[in-house]
Parts: sequence; structure tokens; C-alpha cells
Amino acid sequence: MSHAEGQQGTDVGVPTGPGAGATVLVVEDEPSIADVLAIALRYHRFDVMVAGTVRDALALAERTRPDVALLDVMLPDGDGRALARELRARRPEMALLFLTARDAPAEVVGALGFGDDYITKPFNIDEVVARIGAVLRRTRDADVLPQRPPLRYGDLELDETTYVVRRAGRTAQLTPTEYALLRFLVRNGGRVVPKEQLLRHVWQYEHTPESTVVETYISYLRRKLDALGPPVITTRRGVGYGLA
Repeated sequence: MSHAEGQQGTDVGVPTGPGAGATVLVVEDEPSIADVLAIALRYHRFDVMVAGTVRDALALAERTRPDVALLDVMLPDGDGRALARELRARRPEMALLFLTARDAPAEVVGALGFGDDYITKPFNIDEVVARIGAVLRRTRDADVLPQRPPLRYGDLELDETTYVVRRAGRTAQLTPTEYALLRFLVRNGGRVVPKEQLLRHVWQYEHTPESTVVETYISYLRRKLDALGPPVITTRRGVGYGLA
């Protein structure tokens, strides 16, 4: 299989899965891993393109405009994180997930600063499919939802049609996952939302209370929103998070 060629699944009679109508760009230089990912994703009705280098990935993304990119961190001609920054700059709406053998907290936090999720190697293929489906549910709502009035809480305004966030009239540049987290907090008003509930509703994770993804994204939201006004996200230690 060429790593630079886009291919679409042609299986007949497979179930309609979470990927129906969605395109995934797999960027992985190890052929055996890339093939396993492509086969599994096509089975679940994703259209899949595979690239083995940063150069091929950028060319494919420009030509075909995928919905989500699944990126290896270490590539032969560059770093997957640098590639993710470039993809985010070109296509802010594209979801980004990392495949990495590095699970040190600093590595994970660095990746999540501009991505939507990460999966450590060795991985379970069912988990990969589930994570991609969960990210797409967070990032593709605009494809299926009719125009709706904005959500408001205090000086926050979330445009549910364009997915733009403003605070006191100034725009906050949020990733799709940051937007989904803030939207869930806004919809719960002044209530403290338990961490487990955030994991379940925003990330579609079950039974993973040890995950630090919530804390990581709360810190990103605070950094961006607090730059536009007084602190707005509150912490109830040992319980969860809410809005002031």
C-alpha cells in the first residue's frame, strides 16, 4: 500500500459504524501499523487516507480536507506535533489525535495543547475507533445541527452555529474539545460537575477516573478565558468543576 495514496473502503455488507461519511488521515510510517489502522477504520465505514511522512500528510490534507487526523508523533521527516500545529493553522476545524509511545505527563500535556486526544502505543484497535468516533461527535455537530441561539453564562457567549466563543465581546480561540468542555459547563450553569461526568459526556470515557485529561483541558480553558476577564472556572477539590 502506498503511504501517499488516499483509498476509500469498498467492503459490501459491513455495518454502518461511527465513521459513516467521515474521512480519517492516518499518518504513520510503520507499514504494519498503518495497515491495521486502515483496515479497522474502513470496516467501521471511515474513508481512510494513509501518509508515511509529514510532506505527504500535508499534501493529502490540502487536497482532500479530512475530518480527523491520526498522527504518529515520530515521523521520518519531522515531528507529528509540529505537523499537528501546521494542520491546525490550515484547518482549525480538523480534529487531531496523537499515536505515541511516550506517555510521560509533559509529553501528553504538550500534545494536548493543540490536539484533541492521544492514544499510547501499544493500542487496542477498538479503543482507537471509539476515540476517533468520540472526537468526531464533539467536532462535527455543526454538520447536523440546525441554527440555534447562542448559549450565555455571565459574560460568556457560545455561538452554537459557528462554534465561536466570546467573553465580554472578545473572541477566545478554542480547540473543538475545549469548546465541548466549556459548553458542557455552561449548560450546567453554576453546578459543580463531577470529573467522572465530564469524562463521560465530553470524552465518552467510561471508568477512567485516573485520567488527567480533564485537569489538562481545564487548565487550557482557564488560561484562555482568564486572559479576557476575571477567573470564571471554579474547582471543588475532590469533586469537579463549575462556573463562577
